[in-house]
Amino acid sequence: MATEEFLSYKRCRFRSKLPYNRSYLKSHYWLLEEESGVYRIGLSKFSTRMVGELVEFSFDCESQVQVEQGEVIGFLEGFKATADIYVPLSGTFLGANADLDINPEAFSKDPYESGWLYRMQGQLEGEVLDVHGYAAYLDATIDRIQEEKKAHEEGAN
Repeated sequence: MATEEFLSYKRCRFRSKLPYNRSYLKSHYWLLEEESGVYRIGLSKFSTRMVGELVEFSFDCESQVQVEQGEVIGFLEGFKATADIYVPLSGTFLGANADLDINPEAFSKDPYESGWLYRMQGQLEGEVLDVHGYAAYLDATIDRIQEEKKAHEEGAN
C-alpha cells in the first residue's frame, strides 16, 4: 500500500494536512475517486472544524437512488453548527459511511479517511480544485473571516 502524501497547510491558527490525491470543491467537500466514476465524499478539516464534533447526522435517500448535483440529501449537526449535506455531482447515491454511527468522532478527528460521509457514482462537473487550488481558496476564506472579525470588533468599540 502506497503512503499517502499531504500538503501541510497553516493559516492563522488553522492547521491541516490536505491529501494530494483528493479533488476539492469550494463548498469544502473533498472527493476521492476509488475506481472509475466512483467517489468517496467527505468534508474538509476546515469544514469539520466549523461544525465541531458530530452529534447527529441523517441521509434522506436510500442507496442506489439517482440524485442531482446540488441536491440536499441529508443533514449533520455538530456542537458548533448544523449543515445540510449536498451532492457535489449528479449520479447514483451508493450509501452512507455506516462506521460513523459507531465512531462519530472520526468525522472531526479523521475527516480524510475514516470520517468520510458517503459514496457516489457519477462524473465530476463544474469547478474542481486540486490541493494547491484548495489551499489558495482556504487562504482567501480565512483572510475574509479574519477581516470580518476585525471589523466586528472595531464596530463594537
